[in-house]
Amino acid sequence: MPVWRLRDFRDDDLDQAIQIWDQSRNPGSAEPVFAVAEVMAAARKGLSAVVAEVGTEMVGMAVAEVQGERAWVLLVALGSRWRERGIGSALLAELERRLRTAGVRRICALLPAGATGAVAFENSGYLRRDGLVYYEMRERLGPEQSSLLTELGGRLLPPGLWQSMAGMDREKDVIERRIVLPLANRDIAERHGVQTPKSVILFGPPGTGKTSFAKAVASRLGWPFVELFPSRLAAAASGGLAASLRETFDEIAELDELLLFIDEVEEIAVARSGAATSAAHGVTNELLKLIPAFREKDSRLLVCATNSVRSLDSALLRPGRFDYVIPIGPPDVPARNAIWLRYLGPASNRIDLDRLVSASALFTPADIEFAARKSAQTAFEREMLSGSGEPASTADYLAAIADTRPTLTPDILTAFEQDNENYTRL
Repeated sequence: MPVWRLRDFRDDDLDQAIQIWDQSRNPGSAEPVFAVAEVMAAARKGLSAVVAEVGTEMVGMAVAEVQGERAWVLLVALGSRWRERGIGSALLAELERRLRTAGVRRICALLPAGATGAVAFENSGYLRRDGLVYYEMRERLGPEQSSLLTELGGRLLPPGLWQSMAGMDREKDVIERRIVLPLANRDIAERHGVQTPKSVILFGPPGTGKTSFAKAVASRLGWPFVELFPSRLAAAASGGLAASLRETFDEIAELDELLLFIDEVEEIAVARSGAATSAAHGVTNELLKLIPAFREKDSRLLVCATNSVRSLDSALLRPGRFDYVIPIGPPDVPARNAIWLRYLGPASNRIDLDRLVSASALFTPADIEFAARKSAQTAFEREMLSGSGEPASTADYLAAIADTRPTLTPDILTAFEQDNENYTRL
């Protein structure tokens, strides 16, 4: 049997150490707690890194990091041909000797289930602690991408926005089935021959929640959210709006994951006609050229929103550029009921909800939020002025509804229904 020996880790061991790291991972096992970069950085400090070798071949390695009187074992790795020979236990014993010399009194390890080093720990007398839960939060972006995201005015949105979208179940169902599920389950989608969406258009009357849906999708996927404002692009354009648009897309290309949102996209994608200016034609042409390049990368989604889908250039609406054209309509009775419940909270038990839903037939979600806030303000002012501590009543809510000008009109609803028939593509 070949004789192995233990020695200190050296900088020129790095390549072999990474090979040992790869060989030690069992197929299908969970991801290690400590990344290879963290382990190698600790090993290069020299104090708590031990290597086992046969001749000039590295066959095992153990690394720890000291934190006061406690040390964490970051790695016990063995070459695939050198397991079950006592090498892992010997590495641990030498590591323990060094750590005790450094004043360590408590040695801990955190391993994924089925890790190669687990047997060495059990054979060396380590106690397994059941009933513990491991929590971890990861930054999805590196420093460079985080800085770029800040420059673009983007951000990572908090989780839970999708769940907080009250009502609008028809729209949520379509967006989840067509957009969220394929992107969140890419492997399964590809197995069924489903092409994951790269760009979509949301259209509908103002205030119906198009921006909220875009943010909710980004939150659900955990992707950075960047919103482009056509008006800001125009204001910052020294070489013209088309050039500003191109420069922004070039910067965005550096982000690995992204939901790019353009509201009121009709401002930069107006239908080309003889009446349009050549400058407007140029901006539309530029956007048409930029979209295919944007679609080439995975883990990126372009969401464009418009109140006037009929004003968009016909080339923009073709399937090759946008996968889906999805209507976001006004809330129906069940949706208004759910939205009112969200803003009423516990007060819904003493409010005639049916009357509120009926009275707000032409309200968007934003209108309902405004009326709910107005009612709460009325109750607050009443208490401050008269000392009456009565909460907002059904009458207060109905008065707020009557005093709120609805965003929707019968003409807007008629136009939306026509657009729904002519442009929807799911």
